[in-house]
Amino acid sequence: MSVVCGAEYFVAAGCLRWIWKRCTYIGSDDSATWPTATADEFEPVPHLCRLILAVYEADLHTPKSPPLGGYRLDPDFIVKRVTYEQTLGQAPPHLIYLDHSRREIVLAIRGLNLKKENDYKLLLNNRLGMQMFDGGYVHHGLLKSASWLLSQESENLKRLWLENGSCYKMVFVGHSLGSGVAALMTIIVVNHRDMIGGIPRELVRCFALAPARCMSLNLAVKYADVIYSVVLQDDFLPRTPTPLEDIFKSIFCLPCLIFLVCLRDTFIPEGRKLRDPRRLYAPGRIYHIVERKFCRCGRYPPEVRTAIPVDGRFEHIVLSSHATADHAIIWIHREAEKALKLMKENSSETMTTAPKVQKFDRLQSIEKEHKDALERAVSLNIPHAVKIAEDDEGNGPQESTSASDNEGRSSVDKLPLSHSPTGESGNTSDAKSKPGPPNWNDLVQRMFERTESGKLKARKDINTTDSRDLDL
Repeated sequence: MSVVCGAEYFVAAGCLRWIWKRCTYIGSDDSATWPTATADEFEPVPHLCRLILAVYEADLHTPKSPPLGGYRLDPDFIVKRVTYEQTLGQAPPHLIYLDHSRREIVLAIRGLNLKKENDYKLLLNNRLGMQMFDGGYVHHGLLKSASWLLSQESENLKRLWLENGSCYKMVFVGHSLGSGVAALMTIIVVNHRDMIGGIPRELVRCFALAPARCMSLNLAVKYADVIYSVVLQDDFLPRTPTPLEDIFKSIFCLPCLIFLVCLRDTFIPEGRKLRDPRRLYAPGRIYHIVERKFCRCGRYPPEVRTAIPVDGRFEHIVLSSHATADHAIIWIHREAEKALKLMKENSSETMTTAPKVQKFDRLQSIEKEHKDALERAVSLNIPHAVKIAEDDEGNGPQESTSASDNEGRSSVDKLPLSHSPTGESGNTSDAKSKPGPPNWNDLVQRMFERTESGKLKARKDINTTDSRDLDL
C-alpha cells in the first residue's frame, strides 16, 4: 500500500512541476541570455511593417491605418501592386516599392487571409521530407509559391536594380504566410544572383515578420547573414513545430491545439528535436521584441534582443492570452516603433561621447556570431550542417563540401539554363536564339536533392522534364 501511495505521490509531484513550469514560462525566457540589438540594425523594421500594411490598403492616398513615427509611404514610389485576382492563387498579394531615400527595392508580401481558400492550399501543400532542398528541408507549398513569384517579378527586380546604378539593396519582406515565401525567395535569389543582374550577396536582405517555421535548422543557421526574423513576445507561430496546415485547420480551436502541442513537446528530449532533419524552424537571425514580464500586468517599454540561436530556438510554446494577438502585424508595427524610439534615445543621450558599440565593431561581431552559430550546429551533430568558408571574391559564405558531394552535384551544376518567353523548359539552342526570362522552376529544381542509401544524389533528368510537370 505504501509503495502505491509513493508512486501516486511522485506522479502528482511530476504533474504539478510540469504545470508550474508551463504556467510560469513566458516569452521573454526564450531570449533571456541574448544581447540587445542596436538602433542601426533594427531601424528598417518599422518602415517595413508599414509596407506590409500598405498591401492591405485599398487606396494608399487615403490609408485606413494612420502612419506611426513619420513612416508615411509615397504612393508614387510603388512600381507594381498585385491583388488576389492577379496572383491566380499561386501567391499572396504583394507590391514592389522603390525607396530612393533608403536606396532599397522592396518586395512586400502580405500574410494569411482567413477568407481566401488559395492561402490554405499553400499551407496544405507540404509533403514534408520528400525531397531535400539546398541540403535541407523546406515547406513544400511556400517554396512553390516563392518560385512562382520569382517567375513573375524577377525581371522587374533586375531592371530596377540595374537602372538605379546597382547600388540599391534588394529587400524581401513578408508577414506570417508571406514571411515564409519571402525567406525561401531569398534563398533562391542568393544562390542565383546572376539571374537578378549579378547583385552581391551583401545587398540582399529578407525580413520575416511573425515568421512561419519554413526551413530546417541547418538552413535557418546557414542563411542567418541575409534573413532576419522579427518575433513579438509570445507569438505562437515561430514556436510551434506543428505543421502550418494543422494550425490553420484548427484556427477556431487554436488554444486547445497549442495546449496539446505544449504537452507533447514536454516529453520530447531536445537532442531528439535537433537530430530530426525534417523539423522546421523560423529562419535566420532572430530579433525578439520583449514587452511583458513575469507577474506584471500590461505592456512595458519594449526592448529588442537578437541572436542566431541553434539549440533552444523558440522550442517552447507559451501558454499566453497574447499568443495570437502578438502575431498581428499592427502590434508588431507599434511595438517595433516604440522599441526603435527608445533605442535611439538611449544611444543619443550625450552627443559629445562616442557610442558604446561602434558600427564597424558591431558588423564584425555579427559576422563572428554567424560563424560561431555554424560551428555550434556542426558540434551538435545537426543533420546536414556544414562549415562555411569566406569566398575569395567576397561574395559571402560558401559551403565547404566534401569531394563526394561535389561529384554528386557536378551533374546538376553543369546543366544548361533553359529560357523561354513563356517560362517553360525548352531546347538549349532555342534558348540561345530566343532569349527570355529565366525559368525559375528549373533553377529551383536544381537545388533539390534526394537521399538514397544515406547519400545525396542529384537529379539527372532535369533537362528532359517539362517545367509544368516538375514536382515542387
